[in-house]
Amino acid sequence: MSEPKRVDVEILGQRYAIRSAAPPDYVRQLVDYLERRVKEIRGEAAGQDPGKFLVLAALDITDELFRLRDDRTRSDGDASARVGALLRLLESVVPPR
Repeated sequence: MSEPKRVDVEILGQRYAIRSAAPPDYVRQLVDYLERRVKEIRGEAAGQDPGKFLVLAALDITDELFRLRDDRTRSDGDASARVGALLRLLESVVPPR
């Protein structure tokens, strides 16, 4: 991974200097995604505390991450079980050498 670089971003009108080894365009994509999620949660309540909406967006994104990770784990387990079943079927049909 490359040396961390400073990326200046703005989130909900607040400027942040973020140090990251990721490419600056990627960091900006993350910021754009976060802002979209905040706007979805905030809806018409624009006058309220932005920090509250950042926390709610962070929880929503974390929930999404955990669900995707659980789905992947289940899918990996299902694939392993299928491969095992196919292997047992092949071993029962193909004579050993």
